[in-house]
Amino acid sequence: MQKLPVGIQTFRTIIEDDYLYIDKTEIARSLIDNYRYVFLARPRRFGKSLFLDTLKNIFEGKRELFKGLLIEEHWNWEVQYPVIKISFSGGVHCRESLRKNLFYILKDNQERLDILCEEQEDPNQCFAELIQKAFKKYQQKVVILVDEYDKPILDNIEHIPQALAIRDGMRDFYTKIKENDEYLRFAFLTGVSKFSKVSLFSGLNNLEDISLNADYGAVCGYTQRDVDTAFAPYLEGVDMEQVKRWYNGYNFLGENVYNPYDILLFIRNHKMFKSYWFETGTPRFLIELIKKNNYFIPKLNRLRVNESLANSFNIESLNLETIMFQTGYLTITRLIESDMGVGYELGFPNKEVQISFNNYILQSMMASGSQKEPIRHELFDIINTGDVERLEPVIHRLFASIAYNNFTNNAIESYEGFYASVLYAYFASLGLDIIAEDVSNKGRIDLTLKAEGRTFLFEFKVTDKEPLEQIKKMKYYEKYGGERYLIGIVFDPRARNVSKFEWEKM
Repeated sequence: MQKLPVGIQTFRTIIEDDYLYIDKTEIARSLIDNYRYVFLARPRRFGKSLFLDTLKNIFEGKRELFKGLLIEEHWNWEVQYPVIKISFSGGVHCRESLRKNLFYILKDNQERLDILCEEQEDPNQCFAELIQKAFKKYQQKVVILVDEYDKPILDNIEHIPQALAIRDGMRDFYTKIKENDEYLRFAFLTGVSKFSKVSLFSGLNNLEDISLNADYGAVCGYTQRDVDTAFAPYLEGVDMEQVKRWYNGYNFLGENVYNPYDILLFIRNHKMFKSYWFETGTPRFLIELIKKNNYFIPKLNRLRVNESLANSFNIESLNLETIMFQTGYLTITRLIESDMGVGYELGFPNKEVQISFNNYILQSMMASGSQKEPIRHELFDIINTGDVERLEPVIHRLFASIAYNNFTNNAIESYEGFYASVLYAYFASLGLDIIAEDVSNKGRIDLTLKAEGRTFLFEFKVTDKEPLEQIKKMKYYEKYGGERYLIGIVFDPRARNVSKFEWEKM
């Protein structure tokens, strides 16, 4: 079997060293034939860098690398274009080092293209000079490929003034692409986030965004067909439905795709189900935004947003839903079309993200030294056995372990949604089938869990009310068959814990 290309982003290395390659060259050809200025946003570790390097080798006419691939007989290899490749993927960028980094990147391109630029003071002017001299030297229009265009900004997103200064500097740099239109054959920019055109791309407003174009939904990532065919020899004996639940589910308005990093690491690590992609890094500022705004965690699943909210990243006003979608923690689960325009329903893409993200939230809330894992394991056992008698003391311990500073300087202890959010996060972190604010023909039940043929219906209240009686009166349970457990919980805002726990089996 071919070697697995874990962490390899260079197309030539994959081909020459006989690594497994999922052929994206027909998508590349379609992209080149139909566009001149292209932007693609995808979450980290989705294969953006490899696809960009594939484009570089196509434009440079390296036919020997494409033998047997879909593009080989459908591209004019006699024409070779000068390619300027700019990558911000390495290292951490700051305002002070950005100018130096830009000159370093441009110098690398000068050496590769055998061009010497005279400009030594302004990297923006040096970029323009490089484009024009490449066109003149090679008598062919120039190709510009930019990888992780937004990384210098995202590296500083927790320091807004610095991020804004870098954004403005990058805007001036990218403006040189449009100003040199007459010299260009093709330009392709990739990144994680999509900043609004007025904030970053005001000087490059001819970019066409294919991030949510169904024709290019699988430009990065592995499709189910890829996994069932190319990876079949590596996955013999594996429960493929479980693989799909854990790692498939990312959607960009085309077919669902897997994150490549998950599949490659899953195979390398003896088919162990772990959170490979999630563990490569979760932005701390996401969790801080959730805690700062008392965000209702259950809202993150089946979240409805309009098109502009999903597509525009605004530094001055960070929006949690936008950040989570663009960074891959939420994905499109349904397209919503109406007279008001297009919208999306967002949700966790798969079991990996659901479990890991909710557990990450919980860990950020727990007091130091508290026992997190035993509670989760006990909850999992209770739900899977239906032993609801054991549930109350576990939930009591759960809330007792929350750090006190999560309650200070706000009225969160009187907020019913806070308690619902904590319990939702715990159950979601177990990978259970969970529905927040479950709708019936009589109203909404706060939380529904389904596991092992059993259904658990939770109603939460703050102060002395009768949540169990409400479940029974409204007959929320009628939409479900099999074993049904009705659970009513009252929380005491002063004790910040459970004051009443009642349940009944039907």
